[in-house]
Amino acid sequence: MRAITISEPGGSDVLRPAEVPDAVAGPGEVLVRVAAAGVNRADLMQRQGAYAPPVGASPYLGLEVSGTVEALGEGVSGWAVGDEVCALLSGGGYAELVAVPAGQLLPVPTGLDLVDAAALPEVVCTVWSNVFMTANLQPGETLLVHGGGSGIGTMAVQLATAAGARVAVTAGSAEKLAFCRSLGAEVLVNYRDEDFVERLHAATDGRGADVVLDTIGAKYLARNVEVLAVNGRLVVIGLQGGRKAELDLGALLMKRAAVIATSLRHRPLGEKAAVVAAVREHVWPLVEAGRVRPIVHERLPLAEAARAHDVLEASSHTGKLLLTA
Repeated sequence: MRAITISEPGGSDVLRPAEVPDAVAGPGEVLVRVAAAGVNRADLMQRQGAYAPPVGASPYLGLEVSGTVEALGEGVSGWAVGDEVCALLSGGGYAELVAVPAGQLLPVPTGLDLVDAAALPEVVCTVWSNVFMTANLQPGETLLVHGGGSGIGTMAVQLATAAGARVAVTAGSAEKLAFCRSLGAEVLVNYRDEDFVERLHAATDGRGADVVLDTIGAKYLARNVEVLAVNGRLVVIGLQGGRKAELDLGALLMKRAAVIATSLRHRPLGEKAAVVAAVREHVWPLVEAGRVRPIVHERLPLAEAARAHDVLEASSHTGKLLLTA
């Protein structure tokens, strides 16, 4: 099969198309012929040598795909060759074939294009598991999403709005903020020249955000705690702004607030399967009803993975970038 390989850790120029041995479905796995793969910041980190795949996972990049079932591994039921699917992966999506644990497979939502379905698994599972399963966002509460124009951000805005929450976002351009507004965001903060703490307090009569979904990490830690409402929950899912910062425990105590750090890729198979099952139950009906949709910035051929990485690193996109096989 054809796959994108990494010659050595480095910039996007280390990504190389190559012929590699075909993926094979082991017991409990399904072999998928890839139609498209989503591009995520975790892929950039792995390319740079900063984010190794879990033990036993494919060495190739790619945490989500869409495609058709090619073969079933031993013990798999409920799927058939030819089924159109999308899948959450631990790796291996930048290829023509990928083996997927059956519990991480989802049917393509009715009415959705097969290629565009590749934009769903990673972002939907990330948002649903963190904002709803972990932080327990409730109707009427306020969610602050950093990076509202990203794949995760655009999905978080839609899902929180559909759940009856009020959504605030930060983004770096008027165009991205306007797009977030079109998806349902009400409080729009340009982080280049506005302070999100001041804006959120003004918009909520001083209450703040009940839940903060943060991909920045250390750089925003103190201000994220400051912006939290009483009983607020800060969920850190990325470290774009660094790993280490000072945490004022007194501020947390006064607010009875929580700081939670999570990841999805390294969770045990059973936990991932539970997230995928919850997504299928709660999110797929919203997609099929047209209330939530994948936001695709651009489709690029698999061989142009390097260009996709350049676009993602420049943050010039809104929504998801897809690589078509």
